[in-house]
Parts: sequence; C-alpha cells; structure tokens
Amino acid sequence: MISAGDFRNGITIEFEGNIFQIIEFMHVKPGKGAAFVRTKLKNIKSGGVVEKTFRPTEKYPQAIIDKSDKQYLYSDGDLYNFMDTETFDQFSLTKDQIGDSMQFVKENEMVKMLSHKGEVFAVEPPLFVELEVTETEPGFKGDTAQGANKPAVVETGAKVNVPLFVEQGDIIQIDTRTGEYMKRV
Repeated sequence: MISAGDFRNGITIEFEGNIFQIIEFMHVKPGKGAAFVRTKLKNIKSGGVVEKTFRPTEKYPQAIIDKSDKQYLYSDGDLYNFMDTETFDQFSLTKDQIGDSMQFVKENEMVKMLSHKGEVFAVEPPLFVELEVTETEPGFKGDTAQGANKPAVVETGAKVNVPLFVEQGDIIQIDTRTGEYMKRV
C-alpha cells in the first residue's frame, strides 16, 4: 500500500478497479482547510488521462508492472506472434491488444512486453529502428526553401515524412515514440 502523500511520477497504483500511472502530482496546502494531493493519472490499459485529488492519508495498493523482453516473430492477419527467448514459448496477441506500437517493428526484433498479473496490456518497441524506404517520390534540386519534407513508406508499411534528399532504397533511422525521421544511415 502506498499513501497519497508518497506519490511520485511514474508510480503505478490500483484505483477504482483500474491500473493508473502517476504522470504529475502536486502537494497543495491551502491557507484554509486540509492539505490534498492533486494528480494527473494515465490509465495504463486504455491510455486515457484523468485528474484526481486525494487526501494525503489515503492508501492505495501499488500495482506491480512486469517488463520482459520478447522476440517479435511475424504477423498473421490480425494476430502478432511473439516468442519468449528464455523458454522458447510462443504466443499471439491481437491487433486490439497491441494498437499502433508495432508499425515500425520488423520480424525477429526484440520488444518489451508490459503486463500486470499475467495480462499483457502494452508492447514497447525499441526507441530507434533502422528501416529501408520502399516507396517515395523523387526529390528535385532547388525544392528546398526551408526543410521541406515528403511522404515515404518504409519496409514495415508505415508512413513517415522524410527530407527531400531521401530516396527509395535508403536506410533511415526512426524514433518509434513520435514516428519521426531522425537520420539517414
């Protein structure tokens, strides 16, 4: 159990039947009345953000989030297949369980699985990936007034905006958190 007075950013708690991660918190001591803790909580499973206030003496169970490395094997329609590299057990997750997190991940790459009490609720891809550009329009000299971009499709099928000098067949680095082009490799 953790009291609201001990809340810190990044802590996960069980609250109202859901699991929330504390994004922001502030201890408030008004001139009149009792002190309270104002928080911004992110629902781990749905991704929604809510604002709640707590009395500093309220206690909530701390949720233990398991992070484990898994290997992404392949996609089979709406199913994504993974393997535990220690036990070699294979399992599948649906597109609804994963969301958009796999759009920049190639087959046989390692990802982090986040689970609570054995239930997987998120997949974290590597922070940066290197992918080949499979489709893009050619850039023309003199087209760049100020950092112009053009759309490109990478080998996983995801769409990314890239600078005009990037051509089909180039290997580029992408930040998976934002989906932005970082550099040409």
